[in-house]
Amino acid sequence: MLSLCILAATLAVVPLIYIFFYTTGAGLTSLNFDFFTALPKPFGEEGGGMVNAIVGTIILIGLGGLFGIPIGILTGIYVSEYSGSLMSNVVKFITDVLSGIPSIVIGIFAYGLIVLPMQRFSALAGGFALGILMIPTVTRITEEMLKLVPHTLREASLALGISRWKTTLRITLRTASSGIITGILLAIARAAGETAPLLFTSFGNSFWSTSLDQPMASIPVQIFNYAISPYDEWHRKAWAGAFVLISIVFIVNLIVRVVTRNKYSGSV
Repeated sequence: MLSLCILAATLAVVPLIYIFFYTTGAGLTSLNFDFFTALPKPFGEEGGGMVNAIVGTIILIGLGGLFGIPIGILTGIYVSEYSGSLMSNVVKFITDVLSGIPSIVIGIFAYGLIVLPMQRFSALAGGFALGILMIPTVTRITEEMLKLVPHTLREASLALGISRWKTTLRITLRTASSGIITGILLAIARAAGETAPLLFTSFGNSFWSTSLDQPMASIPVQIFNYAISPYDEWHRKAWAGAFVLISIVFIVNLIVRVVTRNKYSGSV
């Protein structure tokens, strides 16, 4: 069984390592200073970069996090702390269904709900779509992390006369915070690489734009546009963009892993 576990772990890790190093090798050769400071240029002109897409991705992820993370955490708390009720089971079922909905359907939903009434693509619509994608992951991991907290902690807090909602926020949630942070990172990692929802919402922009009610560039959409083009120069920029996207996700996960391990190493 130990050998089978090692084999399964190897099969899971090897493709990830291969993708990471292949993307690194293909992307590093196209990286330069202009890539992080210059705007995209039309085909035929030398240089150009993705600074607008990099900033746009950060803004879109931030908007998605502002919308999806609080809802996901509060939903996970409700499902965990009030499990067994009819409403809790309904919410859990809806969350499971939402996690299986293709991202392109989420994009169409955001298009009909925000883009059509506004009559234009916008960063707000893109952030809304990414926020919806974050909710199921944050909810499920928050629920599972809260279930791992021993019931004796809750009972001790309630025995001291602390109300149930204060026990949940100050004891249970704080104890499980490191695991919840990991779930938030997983949600951000998933949202950061989504392309389909952004094609229907923020759409993309070849120029510098930080206005939330206007179309905004993003790394996944820029990679998509470059990858389907017939130009080798744009293909190289697409690999560079893929490397930057993977690096952002990797660095954020690494930093938070180190911080949470040191801070919560002594927690229950």
